[in-house]
Amino acid sequence: MRPSARPRFAVVALACSLTLLVSACGGSDPSASTESGTGDGPRVELTIATFNEFGYGDLYQEYEAAHPNVKITERRAKTVDEHIKNLDTNLAAGSGLADIEAMEVSWIYNYLAKADKFVDLRQYGADDLKERWLDWKVAGATTGDGKIIGYGTDIGPEAICYRKDLFAKAGLPTDRAEVAKLFPDWSSYFATGRRFKQKVPNSAWYDSAVLTWEAMRNQLIQAYYSNQDRYLGAENPLLKRTWDQIVKGSQDGLSAKLPAWSPAWTKAFRTDKFATMACPGWLLGVIQDNAGSFGKGKWDVANVFPGGGGNWGGSYLTVPMQSQQPEEAAKLAAWLTAPEQQIKVFRKVGSFPSTVDAYDAPQVKSQVNEYFNKAPVGRIFIDRAKNVILKQHKGPRDGEINQVFTQALARVDEGKQTPDDAWQQALREAEKAANTRRGG
Repeated sequence: MRPSARPRFAVVALACSLTLLVSACGGSDPSASTESGTGDGPRVELTIATFNEFGYGDLYQEYEAAHPNVKITERRAKTVDEHIKNLDTNLAAGSGLADIEAMEVSWIYNYLAKADKFVDLRQYGADDLKERWLDWKVAGATTGDGKIIGYGTDIGPEAICYRKDLFAKAGLPTDRAEVAKLFPDWSSYFATGRRFKQKVPNSAWYDSAVLTWEAMRNQLIQAYYSNQDRYLGAENPLLKRTWDQIVKGSQDGLSAKLPAWSPAWTKAFRTDKFATMACPGWLLGVIQDNAGSFGKGKWDVANVFPGGGGNWGGSYLTVPMQSQQPEEAAKLAAWLTAPEQQIKVFRKVGSFPSTVDAYDAPQVKSQVNEYFNKAPVGRIFIDRAKNVILKQHKGPRDGEINQVFTQALARVDEGKQTPDDAWQQALREAEKAANTRRGG
């Protein structure tokens, strides 16, 4: 499993499963953010390359209606990996890229190192638009010298989802406000898990070491790279400390040792296999789909994330230098990622907005999820989004390197390799990945 490939693998399910989450959403004025266009200009054909489901179909039609001289064609890859392969091939060839290329958050760092291949959107007003987004979202597509190569789409702010019934069985608080007080940091999260195991020995504390690693390492300001994009590896004591915490958790029985997205993982939601999980907003629909009627009223979500804040998921829209109409492409990218459009996409597929103004909209901030005990999920994930670390740095091979470490942790979690052997193998493979060039 590749954690960075997740954020859209379940969007089709989310479109249905988040019905309860978004059922109260109202509409917004389609013309409010649409730039006026008479259609008198020259014919413009724009292509946009995305992956899985961005929820843009209706928006293309809306934009074309307001700009009759514009025709939009979407090239949709089925997976992030397929999309990246196409992007790298065409980037290296010097032709074949779409006018707008979507970029998944865990992979954009590779392309920041190739910023000369993408339009600096400051040429088309990005500096004036920066206040739209959360600071950390803009920072994720900004180079060291200030170039902005992408406009932010969705994000995946994280909270903690938990089983109220299992917490009650362990003598822990069940009210979400009281649960939030249990986890100010990761040490307290693991400590509470050990208390839980003493009372409920047949249930694990969390689903897998891999997904817990994903949550924790995303909070490290420097995980795999220095701010100068030098691979750190064993030089980073915080990375090893995170590894050791998770490995010790597995040894103490806190992990259910379920390979994420596997049939066993999916089935476990309909049992008492585990009690908590790091939970970005999009994962609520996954839980609901998998747990079904068994989990209704048992699952809840607390407005807390150990260590402050974390993000898992989201994308950007970039304009490659190959585009023959970069100004028109930049205009469309800016419109698709405006607050009004992000709210519409949230209503359609549940992708959580990255634009600050969207959080003032009742369609977002007033959302309640009936399945999760009427949790005020709009307010919870707005708060979580505002608590994400601002200065996190990821280097050009971050996605590949993280895959190495998650595979190593999976081997440990499943008893296939000792922690020391897995760590040393991960260091070797990550060093190799860091020194391997991608296309372009």
